[in-house]
Amino acid sequence: MADNSTILLSSNDKGDETRVDLGVLEVILGIAARKVDGVSEMRGTLKIGINTLFGRSNQGKGVSLSVEDDKLTADVYAYLDYGVNVPKVCVELQKNLTLQLKQMTDLDLTQINVHVVGLVSETEETESEVKADTEALFPDDKEDEAKD
Repeated sequence: MADNSTILLSSNDKGDETRVDLGVLEVILGIAARKVDGVSEMRGTLKIGINTLFGRSNQGKGVSLSVEDDKLTADVYAYLDYGVNVPKVCVELQKNLTLQLKQMTDLDLTQINVHVVGLVSETEETESEVKADTEALFPDDKEDEAKD
């Protein structure tokens, strides 16, 4: 392996090689992780947040891959749904990511570290719901102030 930004998928006697960038593998794992029941969303960085504001999406957010001594290690940072069995969801994440990477690239993950960043509750009200409730309580205060 020449460097830690790519990984060798295949080679032949002629010297031809197929390499894949670790970013591509992170995208594969990121998409697979979001499909696991109990995973609400993946953690992003400030750069990903800014890119999202401009309409660019990063499918590999929340996944970080590293290669040491030809061993592939994944760190997965996820927010889980409130009320799920955390160990069960983490084991399911590990199984799903291992299977998905094996099917698509024939690579084996040596280690998958799942980091639960937080829990997301379904009962959290959005800002628009709070604003609608406030307007229902105080419907025409601004019109009364304008008359005075």
